[in-house]
Amino acid sequence: MNRTFVIGTRASRLALRQVELVSDALRASAPGVPLEVREVHTEGDRSGGPLRTIGGLGVFTKAIEGALAAGEVDIAVHSLKDLPTELAGGLTIGAVPPREDVRDALITRDGRPLGALRSGARIGTGAPRRAVQLLRMRADVEPAEIRGNVETRIHKVEEGAYDGAVLAMAGLARLGMVGKAAQVFSIEEMLPAVGQGAIAVEVRAGDSEALALVRTIEDAAARAAVEAERAFLRRLGGGCRLPIGAYACIENGALRLRGMIAADDVHPEGGGAFHGERRGHIGDADALGTQLADDLLAQGAATFVDAL
Repeated sequence: MNRTFVIGTRASRLALRQVELVSDALRASAPGVPLEVREVHTEGDRSGGPLRTIGGLGVFTKAIEGALAAGEVDIAVHSLKDLPTELAGGLTIGAVPPREDVRDALITRDGRPLGALRSGARIGTGAPRRAVQLLRMRADVEPAEIRGNVETRIHKVEEGAYDGAVLAMAGLARLGMVGKAAQVFSIEEMLPAVGQGAIAVEVRAGDSEALALVRTIEDAAARAAVEAERAFLRRLGGGCRLPIGAYACIENGALRLRGMIAADDVHPEGGGAFHGERRGHIGDADALGTQLADDLLAQGAATFVDAL
């Protein structure tokens, strides 16, 4: 192909690093393919307010999807956890490359883990999911709203605005900052966000050349996992307004999906939170996610989902 493919992305250092990873993979699978990167500024980048008040899921992707739909870019690279479960018309996730570490990590000023922090410690996080699960581990800490890119959040901790902050290990790994983690939470301690650690490579559904190109970097296991997680979130419909976490992986040839949902005012001792698990065939990812969501709704989660 002589065509130059334009890749749309946010302008943050992490977003550009993800584009670099995708571009390297594309050039390895299709040597000589002409690629061009175009930065797109999103609503999430322009606003400093909490995500729940400025639009939730989609604030970091809508402008890029608009450029993709308009033909201004040919390929969009997103952190998959930022992408709404319902895509804009005419667009499709062409590939999900191999997934990075899905876990969450705690950054602290002096390297102390969560258990060693003072009572009342302020822990920066903009995610209700992280706040609820932090309080289940330490009911006496204070989850506090924090915004900004990875480097900004770490700086806010280091300058003393917060005692710590919870960040995705994937971002730290891609930026070469794993050493900043004072503690890495296990999946059992803190279920990740839907799609955390995964990259979505989005294209126009009718662009056969772009589809053929990006499919060369597809990872089948990562695709099945995020499809199950996204089906779970789609069925619950909570977006970033409710604490929702999910993680799917391949174990012994089967797809294992774990999920949780909680009310915003969940008690640290566990009231108002629902957890579940399903296993199934890798080809039934979408159905598996829907079934697990239905399990939690039947347990009682429907009460606060319906109240949204």
